[in-house]
Amino acid sequence: MTKNIANKTPVSTFTPFKVDDGVEIKRLEDIPRDMTLRQGVRQKGMEIAPHSHDWGQLLYASSGVMQVMAEGSIWVIPPQRAVWIPPGTVHGIKNIHTVTLRNVYFAPHVIDGLPTCCQVMAITPLMRELIAEAVTFPPLYDPNGIEGRICRLILDCLKTSPVASLHLPVPDQGPIQEITGYLKEHPSDKATLEDWANRLATTPRTLARNFKKQTNMTFGQWRQQARLLEALSRIADNQPISHIAQDLGYSSQSAFSAMFKKALGVTPGSYFNNR
Repeated sequence: MTKNIANKTPVSTFTPFKVDDGVEIKRLEDIPRDMTLRQGVRQKGMEIAPHSHDWGQLLYASSGVMQVMAEGSIWVIPPQRAVWIPPGTVHGIKNIHTVTLRNVYFAPHVIDGLPTCCQVMAITPLMRELIAEAVTFPPLYDPNGIEGRICRLILDCLKTSPVASLHLPVPDQGPIQEITGYLKEHPSDKATLEDWANRLATTPRTLARNFKKQTNMTFGQWRQQARLLEALSRIADNQPISHIAQDLGYSSQSAFSAMFKKALGVTPGSYFNNR
């Protein structure tokens, strides 16, 4: 999937402006504040080529689902979740649905205590409301007034935010790449590791060892995670749960719901409620 976006042109929505002393601010990172926020709407199917920022980024959509490709994994971001992207991390983005973005950028000197690698973070109701308010602030908000206090509270909330396991390692070589690439396109496929070993003229033990080495997951764990993330995109698109279960290869809606609840703690139908 990363290769599909490699030829896309990075999209910048930042408009340069001048501060009172006439100095032009050309990049987000040049704004003389510890945090800055941006909001906007990005259409379904829009892709942004791999790029990086000098600042840490909380990539957050209050509606819609995105995929982020970074660190050899796909990170799926449903509403009320966000992905934390540390400074300097190369990442690409694909919008599965039209998304309403409310991104937060943090200067490197204020991010002690945040993860050093990409993580999907929960957006609590408090954080949601704080961010919704903060995206209306001017770029040069008052750091010593209520605007600055709200921004610091967002950072404090983020540092205690639960981490959600919503990423999928993507191997980039060998038979494991072939298997995972096929399963991403055909999530209902029920072939066993033994079946794949026969197709690829190797042994199940070899495939199992390489799966664990390249993804830190077993074959079964990876396939379930791929189905889970595909399900989230479809649920956000308001597809019937029964259709999703069938399309993803589950014998019944109840079997799919049991897997979903075990993985995420709630049923598919209630996942996006009050989140």
